[in-house]
Amino acid sequence: MSSTTQNPQQDAAYGSIGHLDPYLSAPRSSALLTDKYELTMLEAALQDGTAEKQCAFEVFTRRLPNERRYGVVAGTERVLRAIRDFVFTEAQLENLDFLQPETLEYLRNYRFRGQVDGYLEGEVYFPHSPILTVRGTFAECVILETVILSILNADSAVASAAARMVTAANGRPIIEMGSRRTHEYAAVSSARAAYLAGFDATSNLEAAFRYNIPASGTAAHAWTLLHTHPDGTTDEEAAFRAQIAAHGVGTTLLVDTYDIAEGVETAIRVAGPELGGVRIDSGDLGVLAQQVRDQLDSLGAHNTKIIVSSDMDEFSIAALRSEPVDGFGVGTSVVTGSGAPTAGLVYKLVEVEGAPVAKRSRGKDSRGGAKAAIRTCRDTGTAVEEITFPFGEARPDTGILGAIELSVPLIRDGEPVDGLPTLEDSRQLLADRLISLPWEGLALSRDEPVISVRHVPRAQN
Repeated sequence: MSSTTQNPQQDAAYGSIGHLDPYLSAPRSSALLTDKYELTMLEAALQDGTAEKQCAFEVFTRRLPNERRYGVVAGTERVLRAIRDFVFTEAQLENLDFLQPETLEYLRNYRFRGQVDGYLEGEVYFPHSPILTVRGTFAECVILETVILSILNADSAVASAAARMVTAANGRPIIEMGSRRTHEYAAVSSARAAYLAGFDATSNLEAAFRYNIPASGTAAHAWTLLHTHPDGTTDEEAAFRAQIAAHGVGTTLLVDTYDIAEGVETAIRVAGPELGGVRIDSGDLGVLAQQVRDQLDSLGAHNTKIIVSSDMDEFSIAALRSEPVDGFGVGTSVVTGSGAPTAGLVYKLVEVEGAPVAKRSRGKDSRGGAKAAIRTCRDTGTAVEEITFPFGEARPDTGILGAIELSVPLIRDGEPVDGLPTLEDSRQLLADRLISLPWEGLALSRDEPVISVRHVPRAQN
């Protein structure tokens, strides 16, 4: 992680802004992306002498949203930047007038000096998978909770939904186009998470600029409506001719502003049979796709692709699998996690001075102790189960089954380790992991997680 982004051009344009998506003009600090009670707990701990106790916090989920079969870890790189940049400025400290001078002095000198281990970005996870383990003093770990969860919950929710859409598309390309359906900078991180999950492009130019994601887009209905004459008569042909003059016959024309059949006929008359594509953004997409394919073929436009959009999600994409659709545009559903806008991840204290601690509230239980994890697999590579075990102990014997190490070093003594995967690496990791799941894990129906997580307790002396 020698660069603040994976795009040197963006680094030069924005400078060293760290992970901060929403505040491009702000200082690099991520320290106020938190909740007040993180700092009031810190103050109490400094006063009663517990601030320096060595602790371990763990990020995990107790259940998968909507009874899905797996989750996708996304946002890890952004989390590591946020931890590195969790440094209080004088202006920020002036705003924390509810704190005592001793607490403010602690924050003035605060740097995270601890250790972070966890799953790589692009890994899949299940209930009680130890996605992230943060170790250090109580004081330095507790105040990171909110910023860690805000990033991981949002990015993992988008990536988990997007991965299901990629499976449903069965190899056909998907464009992320949800910027207008979420916060302006959540749109950027959502585009990144969707691309990690296998989407092919984004309409969001900030995401394309910052993360080197392919950008895609041609025209909206406003372009066709613009070419309406003063007397109210429409001129779809003029709109198409102007778009082709600007972008060539390889462009994609939006053909459903008025009558789709007339739109297709006009598109081919203007562009010829080598038109790149047509997009349908309304109506019964399955029926329309078949009708448009037949019409295009009858006009000799056998290679013209059909792109569909209009409130797509994994279920509507799967329903179109047998139709002559060449690509999908997905907006609202992907940026909102397709009904699960948060991954449901929590950040819990699991160890104090080497002793396991666990919350026992009904429905909100946790497993005490810092943990590492492996995933066993057959000779074919198919995943069998996850096994968690006390951090620092030898991994359990898996017999004839192979095993993948899931918990890897991410931060050592406050600094991100070298050689962490790039966005492209994480994208490939997820593709490989999805192939490794048992076939039923890729089903869209609700059911139990496709593999279980089993805990091996601490060895008895």
